[in-house]
Amino acid sequence: MQLTHESALRRLSELHMDDMPVVEIHPTPTQVDTNWFTEYKKLCHQFMKSLTDSAEELVFLNLSQNEFMALIMGHAMPQNLSIRFRVPLVWGGKLETDNLFLCQTFPHSHRLDEFILEQNGANTIWLPNPPKKVYVPIHETTGGDGGNATTDRLSQMAAQIGKNRSME
Repeated sequence: MQLTHESALRRLSELHMDDMPVVEIHPTPTQVDTNWFTEYKKLCHQFMKSLTDSAEELVFLNLSQNEFMALIMGHAMPQNLSIRFRVPLVWGGKLETDNLFLCQTFPHSHRLDEFILEQNGANTIWLPNPPKKVYVPIHETTGGDGGNATTDRLSQMAAQIGKNRSME
């Protein structure tokens, strides 16, 4: 199905991701190196370690302290989180951290797959392109009155880890 920019945004709104920007690409089948998966796994660890500057977004993923630390240290991906390509390798995307973003597997990654698959065969594909490394829909970032000790604690931990890394 060929979408326009407006219809792509409308479809994402129907999928409850109305704050997700899109980027237009003209898919060109690209040969992927045979060792892409090995390189991808290394890249995922680098990407996970780079998430220390995304503590505010990570807080909204409701991670335990152990999951948070394992994630930003590049040791383990918590359940229900996915690292996605902004532009798939087979369409010319690069194996670079700038071509990755993190989101919840269910429902967001599943909905993004549905959105992309609906455009199968189109000359122009509209791909999700969140502005930050971690995608959390705006309707999930608002809360009630009161403080959030978890936010403060995780932000402090991320700042300390970032500071320690800059000293190395």
